Amino acid sequence: VQLQASGGGLVRTGGSLRLSCVASGFTLDYHVLGWFRQAPGKEREAVSSINTADGRTYYSPFVKGRFTVSKDNSKNTVYLQMNNLKPEDTAVYYCATDRLKSDTWSGLETWGMEALVWDYWGQGTLVTVSS
Repeated sequence: VQLQASGGGLVRTGGSLRLSCVASGFTLDYHVLGWFRQAPGKEREAVSSINTADGRTYYSPFVKGRFTVSKDNSKNTVYLQMNNLKPEDTAVYYCATDRLKSDTWSGLETWGMEALVWDYWGQGTLVTVSS
């Protein structure tokens, strides 16, 4: 079982990047796929999630309106389109997955992404936004 995140890079303020998270060894159907990030010297923070069964999405307030999470179940891949990037978006971005159970999504919507038990994590991809 593996998650492979990619697509990071160096971009200027206002630019865009699209991150990909490819799952192997299992199918992403009936999972929650989450994106997290960790900037140097800072705590990890939740960014966005998608319910791969029905496409519902969740965004942290600081990315809402700028980032879009999407899925392609045929490619076993989830994407994070990041637009209007800011220097404070600089971080290593990780994808993680939790199997979807009856109360998983409602728990996420009520308590946030940190309330879930994320079973598998990708290795991270670095996003650097220059000012």
